[in-house]
Amino acid sequence: MSGSVAASELKCARCLLAQRACLCAEIPRVLTRTRVIIIRHYSEQNRSSNTARLAHQALPNSELIDYGHISGPPTLPDLSNAWVLYPIGEPTTEAPAVLPEKLVVLDGSWSKARKMYQKLAVIRGLPVLRLPDGLPMAAQRLRSSPGPGQVSTIEAIAAALRILEGEAAGGPLDRLFEVAVERANRTGRLNKP
Repeated sequence: MSGSVAASELKCARCLLAQRACLCAEIPRVLTRTRVIIIRHYSEQNRSSNTARLAHQALPNSELIDYGHISGPPTLPDLSNAWVLYPIGEPTTEAPAVLPEKLVVLDGSWSKARKMYQKLAVIRGLPVLRLPDGLPMAAQRLRSSPGPGQVSTIEAIAAALRILEGEAAGGPLDRLFEVAVERANRTGRLNKP
């Protein structure tokens, strides 16, 4: 085919999957009390396997901010009463007595998220919500996990919201991830664990 793209290769502009596997109709509207602020590494913007985009699309009370490249440091919203979701400190197994109003989530590969945490001093000063060790992982993944319990961004947000707000906030995001994996599997773009 000269100069054209096969119909099966056309991507949905919203979910970035092939149009034949588009999952936009499956994206739920999950209302939360907690505002989720996702700081996404710029290298994730155009990846169909980026689950932060899906979480943001499902969460009306969320914000997606891109970090890095030529744009320099991101302009962050007011982070008063915010916690950061990050794997340091003691695991959080139940909601804290005083709930955070905002949850900051770093999105990128594990090494890129670690670098963002190190470079964004304002984030390092926030209280940390650390997910419990040994979180269950879906059998199939959009990307290979670097290790046990290292989940995708949408799975981490779902687990954090489940702690803070219960199953009604976390469950729909887990189901959306399952659908995304199934649709990616249809297109042959699935990474096995």
